[in-house]
Amino acid sequence: MEFRWRYQDAQGRDVAGPDVAFADQTEAEEWFSAGWRDLLDAGVEQVTLLRSESEVYGPMSLHPAQ
Repeated sequence: MEFRWRYQDAQGRDVAGPDVAFADQTEAEEWFSAGWRDLLDAGVEQVTLLRSESEVYGPMSLHPAQ
């Protein structure tokens, strides 16, 4: 099984993002933690972590809670 991120805009529509696959959830989360600001700058508003095609969690906003 591989893990990857689904990238979406604020309305939940899929948007382009890095096409990167990870061997495990920890690796995927570490990658995201290091680069989430770049994703936000590129127009990604929220992400969902996928294991194959199943949702692990999300969508998760890239904006701080108010």
